[in-house]
Amino acid sequence: MTHDVHSGLHSEHGGTRREHPGRAANPVIKVADLAWLEFVKTDLRRAETFLTDFGFTVAARTGSALHLRGTLPGSHCLVVRKGPVSRFVGPAFRAAEPADLTRLAAATGGRVRDLDTPGGGRAVDLVDPSGLPVRVVHGAEELPALDGQRPLPFNRGRDIARINLTQRPAREPARVERLGHVVLQTPRFGRALDWYLETLGMIVSDFLYLDGRRDRGPTMAFVRCDRGTEPADHHTLAMHLGPGTGYVHSAYQVADLDALAAGGEYLKSRGYRRSWGIGRHVQGSQIFDYWRDPDRLMVEHFTDGDLFDSAVEPGWAAMSASGLAQWGPPATRDFLGSSPSPALLRDVLSALRADNEIDPGRLVGLMKAMSR
Repeated sequence: MTHDVHSGLHSEHGGTRREHPGRAANPVIKVADLAWLEFVKTDLRRAETFLTDFGFTVAARTGSALHLRGTLPGSHCLVVRKGPVSRFVGPAFRAAEPADLTRLAAATGGRVRDLDTPGGGRAVDLVDPSGLPVRVVHGAEELPALDGQRPLPFNRGRDIARINLTQRPAREPARVERLGHVVLQTPRFGRALDWYLETLGMIVSDFLYLDGRRDRGPTMAFVRCDRGTEPADHHTLAMHLGPGTGYVHSAYQVADLDALAAGGEYLKSRGYRRSWGIGRHVQGSQIFDYWRDPDRLMVEHFTDGDLFDSAVEPGWAAMSASGLAQWGPPATRDFLGSSPSPALLRDVLSALRADNEIDPGRLVGLMKAMSR
């Protein structure tokens, strides 16, 4: 019998023939991973203080920008530029091959250009159907590994890892290892999802739908990179339907639960605000801890996430607050405030046009309802 990777309390396996297949038959390219995320901040010094407290290392610094990295080898994973308004700019995905940039530019009417930034590389700049800038890059400098936090040895039953030694994890920043995923909201969910599948070759790990309204299609998708037989994170990108456009949160891997929890104690001692945690998710299975930066953007520490290869088909489950976590405290109002409530989603669905986009005439009212 084939093991159902989606089996569990909140999830059911498989779609019907009429439902979204979760992948494109002939994508333009298949991106290998997220490369980095780009933000604008009004105060770079304040941004650097928070980000190093959160666990990043500065890879490069200029008068107008910061490049931050994790401990694992690879490119920087955050670019923060100085600007008049703090905001999320967009994601950069890593192409698997140099020729992918040429193929992508030809298919989209774009062009391949050199990046004049620390780390270099080449890129094609695109815009997704929500209007979000999306960059696909190749050839950025591969930074060497840094010393990271080692997972602590555990005594498990008769499996003894330490004798005459104590466990005293330091209260210090949880050292970020790498960028894991970004979550976006869009009023053009169907078209935006198809764009990422058809243009960047990503595939869906899990769909969520509004309880009792599966016939209206999914309202959220957890999307991974298609690396064939090489496993990839359960989701590199997650998207949900809503009246807003753009950033919801981004997530960064740390060594283990102790690093995550002790890092959280350090952030709390520094006066930062936890949004929700600590708990373990359902879709993706990550142990999570969510925080707000000084501009109230949400960022997540995570560890122990699921890895899927390309053989796994999408799971389908109803969207609910209880379905967000297997264990942990109830989802907070602060965390849920970053996503539409089920009641608002019902209003969103009633405002959908035939092309599965929110009627522009209803957007202002829905945005006001979301802000209440």
